[in-house]
Amino acid sequence: MNTKSFRELTSQEVDQLQRLGNRAEDWQAVRVSGAFDANLVHNNVFIGQVCLGAVAPGYLHDGDLHLPEGLSGSVLANATVGDHCAIHNVHMLSGYTVGDHCLLFNVDEMTASAPSLQNDYPWLEPMNENGGRRILPFLGMTIGDAYLWAKYRDHGTMVQRLEEMTRRHLATPQGCYGQVGSHCIIKNTRTLHNVAVLSDEETPTRIDDCIVLSDGVVGYDCTCEYGCIAKRFLLGEHVHLEFGVRLNDTVVGDNSTIARCEVGNNIIFPAHEQHHNNSFLIASLVQGQSNLAAGCTVGSNHNGRTADGEIVAGRGFWPGLCTSLKHSSSFASYCLLAKGSYPAELSITLPFALVNNNTSKNCLEVMPAYWWMYNMYALNRNITKFAKRDKRMKKAQHIVFSPFAPDTAEEIINGRMLLKYWTEQAYLKFGQDKERVEVLAFGMEKGKRPVRVLKAAQGYQAYEDMLVYYAMNILTDDGKRNDLPEASLAQGEREREWVNLGGQLVPQGELDKLIAQIESGEVDSWQQVHDRYNQWWAEYPALCRRHAYQVLCLLSQSHTLTPEQWQQYLLRYGNIQHFVAEQVKVTRQKDDENLFRRMTYRNDAEMQAVLG
Repeated sequence: MNTKSFRELTSQEVDQLQRLGNRAEDWQAVRVSGAFDANLVHNNVFIGQVCLGAVAPGYLHDGDLHLPEGLSGSVLANATVGDHCAIHNVHMLSGYTVGDHCLLFNVDEMTASAPSLQNDYPWLEPMNENGGRRILPFLGMTIGDAYLWAKYRDHGTMVQRLEEMTRRHLATPQGCYGQVGSHCIIKNTRTLHNVAVLSDEETPTRIDDCIVLSDGVVGYDCTCEYGCIAKRFLLGEHVHLEFGVRLNDTVVGDNSTIARCEVGNNIIFPAHEQHHNNSFLIASLVQGQSNLAAGCTVGSNHNGRTADGEIVAGRGFWPGLCTSLKHSSSFASYCLLAKGSYPAELSITLPFALVNNNTSKNCLEVMPAYWWMYNMYALNRNITKFAKRDKRMKKAQHIVFSPFAPDTAEEIINGRMLLKYWTEQAYLKFGQDKERVEVLAFGMEKGKRPVRVLKAAQGYQAYEDMLVYYAMNILTDDGKRNDLPEASLAQGEREREWVNLGGQLVPQGELDKLIAQIESGEVDSWQQVHDRYNQWWAEYPALCRRHAYQVLCLLSQSHTLTPEQWQQYLLRYGNIQHFVAEQVKVTRQKDDENLFRRMTYRNDAEMQAVLG
């Protein structure tokens, strides 16, 4: 990270440094930049090759903390320090390259060791506790990179190629551990061992009142503070670890906050919130825009004889208070789980559903399209809140924020087919006696107790409205255009499989091509992989438009849309927009008019002032 040139100390500078209480194993191994002021360096010990950047009279600030430029009370061993840094009371700084304008204060130990045959790079073991999905994190690794490497283990040649690409990258000065970017603040911290910290003036990272960070990469604009512990980890951009979180073998996506909990062996996609006491997330893949309520124990109980179970949750995963889930389970996008201890493995294939463990009736209950029918305010808020909360400046990881996207549309299409089949089976069983008809699902819970689908007919209709809403949002540019889309959009098969690649949606076929090119050596560096991600991101709007058109063709059971069909969809879209607006108001009004919520306020004016 530091490419500036350094010179040997003059004899006068050596004398001055010694008079100020500095000691060196070998003064000839201590080098400095041209604008070095020896008067600002005192009471330090230098061991091995040490390079010091320019220092001048002045201060670095962090809130009320003002520290002078220079070094004091520190031990530096085989370390390089950039220009205009303030390094004070760092008991051991070994093997690190520190950028410009960094503030390091009250740090017990910062050590980085070069890999060797006996001391390999730190491997990270996400998603599974048996190590079968291990990856090697590096500077510049995206959440999509981690997912590609950990998920597609059946492509052994690709896995081998990715390791080779990574080792070449780690062997360069830009890729190795033991780096701290410029304008970084590290203070009141116990240990940083083999950690790379990305930071610059635009997106500074701070590590404050932290206990231990070991064997990992901290992304740009991250914050690790207030007693957090992390070992073998990768943090994306704008991630917060705080308030005693204990984290290991985990990849944390951009714009996420994790606090007060235990998190181990996971890949977590962007916009994840987990900041309450007793939360627990183990051996899982959580695909972003998620929130774990207080007391969650996700993956805490193994139903097998070994620690090799996994939980996979689509976007918008939200388990309620004190929810307990078992390995192995999977959840479609935007599943909301009611409070409860779920006794068996789950495979919830209906998106936007409410899931409830009904102990009084000894059954599992699933209500499809619950968000659309009864929680529109929250669903509508999700459309905008994640984009508004995106404070990243680099944005190396591409992210789709909208709940209505090709991946969720395909889940809805699959959900409609399941509802249709289950309903047909119910009528075959109960005949036309509508009073006795009970729609039961198959394959959503391991065990013999019934899985009841609540409001199946309403859910089926809601799913269709959601598909129309999704498609027309795209084809009309969110209502800004009314012209009939070009019929050429109907060409080709509808893309049914979309991969959530760390937040970016990619057709499965395109990812398969990339994997084949990595295996053949045609793609031979992570930069080439990232170039492909960027290409897909540029092509994504056009792919969405084609997919949206073909979804409407599926609903209308036609190859192309006629002008009459398009006008009907425009009219229906307008009605759905009106419905959405009304439901947003109604669902929010339920809270505003709730007497139990209002009773803590003296009057409406106080409530308005507090809640807005």
